[in-house]
Amino acid sequence: MERPLEATRMENNTSSCFLMERKTHAKINRKEVILAKLRKSCSCTPQKLKNFLMDFFPVLRWLPKYRCKEYIWGDVMSGLVIGIILVPQAIAYSLLAGLKPIYSLYTSFFANIIYFLMGTSRHVSVGIFSLISLMVGQVVDRELLLAGFDLNDDAPPASGDGSLQNDNLSNTTAFNLTIVGINAECGKECYAIGIATALTFMAGVYQVLMGIFRLGFVSMYLSESVLDGFATGASLTILTAQVKYLIGIKIPRSQGHGMLVITWINIFRNISQANLCDVITSAICIVVLVTAKELGDRYKHKLKFPLPTELVVIVVATLVSHYGKLNEVYASSVSGAIPTGFIPPKVPEFNLMLRVALDALPLAIVSFVFTVSLSEMFAKKYAYTIRANQEMFAVGFCNIIPSFFHSFATSAALAKTLVKTSTGCQTQISGVISAMVVLLVLLFLAPLFYSLQKCVLACIIIVSLRGALRKFQDVPARYQVNKVDTLVWVVTMSASALVSTEIGLLVGIVFSMLCIIVRTQRPRTALLGQIQDTSFYEDDLEYENLSTVPKVKIFRFEAPLYYANRNYFLKSLYRLTNLDPNLEAARRKKYEKKEKQHLKKGNHRTANGLGIGETTLQLVPKQIDFQTLVVDCSSISFLDTTGVNTLKEILKDYKNLNISVLLACCNPSVIDSLKRGGYFGKDFGCMQEMLFYSIHNAVLFAKDQKLPADCSV
Repeated sequence: MERPLEATRMENNTSSCFLMERKTHAKINRKEVILAKLRKSCSCTPQKLKNFLMDFFPVLRWLPKYRCKEYIWGDVMSGLVIGIILVPQAIAYSLLAGLKPIYSLYTSFFANIIYFLMGTSRHVSVGIFSLISLMVGQVVDRELLLAGFDLNDDAPPASGDGSLQNDNLSNTTAFNLTIVGINAECGKECYAIGIATALTFMAGVYQVLMGIFRLGFVSMYLSESVLDGFATGASLTILTAQVKYLIGIKIPRSQGHGMLVITWINIFRNISQANLCDVITSAICIVVLVTAKELGDRYKHKLKFPLPTELVVIVVATLVSHYGKLNEVYASSVSGAIPTGFIPPKVPEFNLMLRVALDALPLAIVSFVFTVSLSEMFAKKYAYTIRANQEMFAVGFCNIIPSFFHSFATSAALAKTLVKTSTGCQTQISGVISAMVVLLVLLFLAPLFYSLQKCVLACIIIVSLRGALRKFQDVPARYQVNKVDTLVWVVTMSASALVSTEIGLLVGIVFSMLCIIVRTQRPRTALLGQIQDTSFYEDDLEYENLSTVPKVKIFRFEAPLYYANRNYFLKSLYRLTNLDPNLEAARRKKYEKKEKQHLKKGNHRTANGLGIGETTLQLVPKQIDFQTLVVDCSSISFLDTTGVNTLKEILKDYKNLNISVLLACCNPSVIDSLKRGGYFGKDFGCMQEMLFYSIHNAVLFAKDQKLPADCSV
């Protein structure tokens, strides 16, 4: 088989030519490849079954190699610390999810056990996460409202406006009044966890399907700016939702778009009803928590493990509330009864899944992206590898299986993961220890939190948002680094906070992609000058002391050339070279037409008063100060059909003005596109006179030779 040859020219004064031989790539029969993969996938041998099980449950690989003496102390310590942190956070985040605290404890327990079996990261802490809890809570609130339940347990009875039934009636609404196919009566709490488990199950199914079809690439469309903006906007929503608990006012829980603005309006309208006991308690708790966090951050290198400030605050606040009878005396809102033990498992309702199927998609993507990004970050830091596809399976089953046990959606959390690594975590054995701590609370200690004020839980949530809210301080530095990324962050954050979290994520992704498209539609363009006494060329507007090459214009286009930026390419080329070949050709035709009219009349003087012999000089415009155009294609990563036709068009248009067009620094993909598009002619005969592997080669050729007359499109 004859191999294609491509020509270039040596960088010397002789402009001698040498040939570069392209490798011949064997054609791949995709049908055979697919069939071979299917045969391999469908075959079943004992060894293959063993490998499948060990891949699906990575714990079977690393647990037999566990170095007990080396790892056990760090795993036990980190597990205990995380377990102690998990308990107050689980109870607090139940406010975000709109569910009872017991369900948050279930979630923390099952997520740690399942990730221990299926996860490939040694360090991430999987469980309840404020952002995921918020997304679950928004769906739960919406469905409760649609079902006719009162969203506000503490709200005063409606005074004759007829908008809601009394609390007793709202808490005994039957499923069969709102959801077809469910006949058993179920109160508000039962319906809320039913919605949450259906949502969680669907999110897990999406994640497993994404793993099966290897759709992990979806996470690539969530840039760092989008994720940071999304997290910051959601943090503002979380903070807003907790303010009513901080000051002890009773306002309706806002739903739908603009929840943040509506909530703040209601807060200021009802600020006079603030509970003084809750305000004082919140102020004390925030001061203690923030002070402890700041001291912990400052002296973290001297501390062997983080201070369990949240647990201390919860224990002290519960004792003060219980013995001070704050609920009875000051009407301070408390957590209420938290049952012990496990509720019998239940299959999530299929009809509810249909209602929340669309809501589960962004939840699945956000949960997966945060888990994989954290896993990759810590794997790189501690020099080991993870399998992103297996992580998708792991987080998927961390949602599917617990949904049968009255749990809601989970994800990896950065704050707890940082605590795990700082306390000596080596493997996911620490997750099992954390689960045992949560189990202890589930079986024996949960009722002790009955008198815990909700304002204390709100304080824990708000203080945990410090990291996300501090992103506002990074805006000036971010703006200095990249203005477009800063704009993406601001737009995503604003949409997430002011509209809704799901819409904010979608807006962020779309806006980020639009920014990329705009960058390729209007990229940088430049005319290049020669760096003195070298063979290198750079932007004339950006660098001093560059030499202009006589009779040669060198044009650089810093983007792929495709249908969306074709017009910008041509406009930039014509503007920088100060020549539009189409206008110039039209002007010449018009002039020639006038000359012919004068000659027909027998006037031997031209329209400009010149003799016939002088007409040729007049036809060469004074503004054309170059004879060769060199297009630097080093930044053109690909060409589509429109791009190839555009280059063919300028080749033809400039040829009509006796101006040669040379291409330099084309990559193999661009060269192949040009060949297929017929840019070099039928037999590629003129290819070596039109294509060069460096700008300097093209410039030397332009100085020494002219393009042959037979090289045309």
